Amino acid sequence: MPSPYTEEHQAFRKTVRQFCEKELFPHVEEWERDETFPRWVFERAGELGIFGAHYPEDVGGAGGDYWFSVAKSEEFPRCGMAGVGMGLLVQGDMATPVINDIGTKEQKEEFLTPAIRGEKIAALGVSEPNAGSDVAGILTWAKRDGDDYIVNGAKTFITNGTRADFVTLLVKTNPEAGAHGCSFFVVPTNLKGFSVAKKLKKLGNHSSDTAELAFEDMRVPKRYLLGEENMGFMYLMQNFQSERIIACTSACSGGALMLENAVAYGRDRKAFGKPIIKREYWQHKFVDLYAKLEAAQALTYKGAEAYNEDKYVRKDNVTMETVKLISLAKIFVGDVMTEIADQCLQFHGGAGYMEEYMISRAWRDQRLFRIGGGTTETMRYYVAKLMGF
Repeated sequence: MPSPYTEEHQAFRKTVRQFCEKELFPHVEEWERDETFPRWVFERAGELGIFGAHYPEDVGGAGGDYWFSVAKSEEFPRCGMAGVGMGLLVQGDMATPVINDIGTKEQKEEFLTPAIRGEKIAALGVSEPNAGSDVAGILTWAKRDGDDYIVNGAKTFITNGTRADFVTLLVKTNPEAGAHGCSFFVVPTNLKGFSVAKKLKKLGNHSSDTAELAFEDMRVPKRYLLGEENMGFMYLMQNFQSERIIACTSACSGGALMLENAVAYGRDRKAFGKPIIKREYWQHKFVDLYAKLEAAQALTYKGAEAYNEDKYVRKDNVTMETVKLISLAKIFVGDVMTEIADQCLQFHGGAGYMEEYMISRAWRDQRLFRIGGGTTETMRYYVAKLMGF
């Protein structure tokens, strides 16, 4: 496909790259050790217009198309820690799109605009201790009480969860209706009954904070209901597409960096008398990996193009054909990135197992991709249904 990027896209990309390389990368060791990163990162990203480039001007954005978000996500891996990129992507592409799509003017003013500016931190509350990819199985519920809803339950694996100012929260409002009984709320975290039950320790993505949240008789005013009651599952399926395709674009960029770093290492590292990159086995292996990365990126861009057409050109919901494309991209990208990370670590030998080399962190960080936002197995199940199998 022809390049989707204009001069404006490339200027924006340069801004994001400089932010990542000059302002974030120097803090890799500190933030990975602390298992969080400071609030000023959100504020600075908002100041630079990073969150709002693809949002409408009337909510504080720049009015650009979806390729601004793709360009941004491709640069985040340059900060050297996937956890920071994930926290920022949750802010701009996972917890807030549904507010832009179906939120009232008042909801956008209270939550979306401050999030775009980096003044409020956002989290997305969907997964639960007993319901991950099986979203219809969530148990957190809300009962109507006058002009309020009373919410009880728990959410887990929530990125930005320990310090979010609001949570875009999916709950059951009609437990007997299964998936068709879910509703979305946008919930300030200062409401009585809300609490951070605990901060979770993870295999990778150490620099992002991940939490388990608890709701005990949390009274949520009706004005915080997003869209229509019991339509939350449909809204979520639309919202998931942004989350999945933007994760794919960032993952492909991260895969390219893994290969670039590995090849550079292989030029310097000698074994049995010559650089290991000169070994025919590894030359062929890297050719195959680069071919698979090109295929993964092509499928990802096809999904991004379809999403941009649906949401920014037609200004409508995502079509089922686009959902299928994005799901296929998530499946394929996940498998390819796992192979790239594993082979690049193997190529480094014992050095790859050491914390001082980027590949060890990249190897454990990328493993989340095949789990978060819908497991690879769930994606295959969805695609099979869409194909009528």
